[in-house]
Amino acid sequence: MTIFNLFRKQRSAPTARERLQVLLAHERSSNGSDLVSLLREEILAVIAKHVQVDSDKVQVKMDRDENVTILEIDVEIPLDAVSQAA
Repeated sequence: MTIFNLFRKQRSAPTARERLQVLLAHERSSNGSDLVSLLREEILAVIAKHVQVDSDKVQVKMDRDENVTILEIDVEIPLDAVSQAA
């Protein structure tokens, strides 16, 4: 870094990029519940093709971190349903 760079005007691109990332993160977090319910219904439909499962026994949870989004799916399958599918 030279002395001439101290007086040079900063570029606005990094600031705009940071603002856009904040905006996108906010939009994604607000739409997360719709995505989780949609995923739950689709996962339930796929499982129902192979095994009879009570829809109340399917839990779908989405956790977001700074770098990662975790989708956790918990399906309770009765033992007799497994023997019928085989």
